[in-house]
Amino acid sequence: MKLRDLMTNPVIRIHPEESVAVAARTLARYNIGALPVCGNDGRLWGLVTDRDIVTRCLAANRSPSATPVRDVMTTNVISARPDMDAALAAGLMGREQIRRLPVMENGRLCGMVSLGDLALRQESSIEAGDALTEISGHLSSRD
Repeated sequence: MKLRDLMTNPVIRIHPEESVAVAARTLARYNIGALPVCGNDGRLWGLVTDRDIVTRCLAANRSPSATPVRDVMTTNVISARPDMDAALAAGLMGREQIRRLPVMENGRLCGMVSLGDLALRQESSIEAGDALTEISGHLSSRD
């Protein structure tokens, strides 16, 4: 199975100049944990997660309404192509310790895949479980 078969599309996204407050409301409204940050041309600038908001804005005592998303987003984003095999994507997510994978085509965001998306598919559920185990193992070793 290829990522194009299970990726979320269209993708809820945010512009880098929007405020962190808008990002937080968008995350809450759609019940998601990450927003791709894209310019007007659809090119991916980064990802902003609920964790980014807490650690880089709130914990830093910055105003969510006055802080642009570009100042708190994660910029080193691992991505995949729509023709990538789902099992390979799950392995990549485990190795890179990520739960969400932007899917890019021709330099532009075309979808998102989460470990949950992979786990729902029987063909990739074992790999997704292994990836989550690897991620969780690294988290517990940080304590």
